[in-house]
Amino acid sequence: MAASDPPTAAAAGTITIGGDLTVNRLGFGAMRITGRGIWGEPPDVDEAKAVLRRAIELDVNFIDTADSYGPEVSEKLIAEALSPYPDDLVIATKGGLERPGPGRWPANGRPDHLKEACDGSLRRLRLEQIALYQLHRPDPSVPFGESIGALLELQREGKIRHIGLSNVSVQQLREAQRLTPIASVQNRYNLADRGSDPVLDLCEQEQLAFLPWAPIQDHESHAAVREIAQRHGATAHQVALAWLLARSPAMVPIPGTGSVAHLEENVAAAALKLSADELQALTSGR
Repeated sequence: MAASDPPTAAAAGTITIGGDLTVNRLGFGAMRITGRGIWGEPPDVDEAKAVLRRAIELDVNFIDTADSYGPEVSEKLIAEALSPYPDDLVIATKGGLERPGPGRWPANGRPDHLKEACDGSLRRLRLEQIALYQLHRPDPSVPFGESIGALLELQREGKIRHIGLSNVSVQQLREAQRLTPIASVQNRYNLADRGSDPVLDLCEQEQLAFLPWAPIQDHESHAAVREIAQRHGATAHQVALAWLLARSPAMVPIPGTGSVAHLEENVAAAALKLSADELQALTSGR
């Protein structure tokens, strides 16, 4: 790579998900290539597709989406922009939420809904099999084991390769693992919200991928972020992402954006190396 070339996601190193999907450890979350309130088409469809294509150019080979993003818009745009897909690209999607309107996300973990949702994702993404299919959120009105059982059926039918979970506790992860191998967990996690530390630690222990959503939110309260960013000539977002990458080898940040410039900024964080003292300052919130 020439000295003038921008850093790519390859600088983050790799992780293997589910034992056979090796990806660079900085991915892309495709929620924000949709409209306001994660509803409808994006303001600029061409820009959204340009973001996806640029991500591939920057060695991003893990894209996370969901049928509820838009709804359906994110998955359609991914296929329109990138299909036929590069051989090394892993597209993960999720099912288990409904979208009655902008900003509304009620859970629906009924087996029939999950099967229908998966079929829709396969069709929109133009895939014969989804590499990683995640339960978007446990539905308190449906026994958790029934939702997991539906994913197991989909896996047996060859429609999904690996099963992941999202927005779960340690107890729920353990319950799912008693039924089937789990490849990944996607929970909210960032500098200011570490409520999922026990889940992350379990993922690291058992070699599951941990996909932090909202990875660069709420860092403004950390004075250390601004100081370290200035020291490195970096942005606060880049420092927050670099901290996540250093936090655990199980971590696969999936920052999302609808802007090519912001995408490039995020991906450059893969090459930002923080010192032990800087990591400690960020972790302690000093």
